[in-house]
Amino acid sequence: MTDTLENPRMSAAAGTAAPLLSVRNIEVVYDDVILVLRGLSLDVPKGAIVALLGANGAGKSTTLKAISGLLKTEDGAVTRGEIMFDGARIDGIDPEKIVRRGIFQVMEGRRIVSDMTSLENLKLGAFTRSDRDVNRDIEMVFNYFPRLKERTGLAGYLSGGEQQMLAIGRALMARPKMILMDEPSMGLSPLLVKEVFAIIKEINRDLGVTILLVEQNARAALSVASHGYIMEQGKVVLDGTADSLRDNEDVKEFYLGGAGDQRKSFKNLKSFKRRKRWL
Repeated sequence: MTDTLENPRMSAAAGTAAPLLSVRNIEVVYDDVILVLRGLSLDVPKGAIVALLGANGAGKSTTLKAISGLLKTEDGAVTRGEIMFDGARIDGIDPEKIVRRGIFQVMEGRRIVSDMTSLENLKLGAFTRSDRDVNRDIEMVFNYFPRLKERTGLAGYLSGGEQQMLAIGRALMARPKMILMDEPSMGLSPLLVKEVFAIIKEINRDLGVTILLVEQNARAALSVASHGYIMEQGKVVLDGTADSLRDNEDVKEFYLGGAGDQRKSFKNLKSFKRRKRWL
């Protein structure tokens, strides 16, 4: 077992270069009383795909909203720690300013505008831009997702997979430095999951866009990520390279199907001789 796996605060990625995104010991509270994130820290290197894994309720989506500034819409706030992006602190500033700095979040459940066309949704993604290359970038999105060019009706009539493609395409229209993706596999067939994740990897490779990927489908996420973090109860309990996480026996048992159809959780263990150092 590597040192990275033994100490969740140590990141293999962090030692090579200054991260594009650095979340440092943050706490998040909702409604002034509900503590959701408990001293969470993670780094995302420039140009990387990093996976953030964990069961429902672990705090994954809250982490993304803390980064993108969307906590304010849900009476949440970062009450401790700091979030650094591209050398500047961003926790506490407005979501629109965070988008302009280069972070775009693809929300869980797609969140496209259903009574607008695919083309109109894509143009909406470019609302922060003032350059003249919007049409060229629309064609770029259509190259990645040719089905969207064929669908000229309202976006609400697209299939689930096509809506996910549209949500990712809309993010690309903002020309982001970093995309936060929240459960892109949700509600998709295994074949579509494979297709969407292949395109995510292609976008990262071709455009150099950094991606922080929140997923419950650990196997799919680790197939495209270079590094991963596992969350339980609002904090990181384990991190390492994607290869080391895939090969770790406990990760296999709890997150990669080694325990059968029922997904286990670190917090449900009554006896954890080897694992207790992570909690």
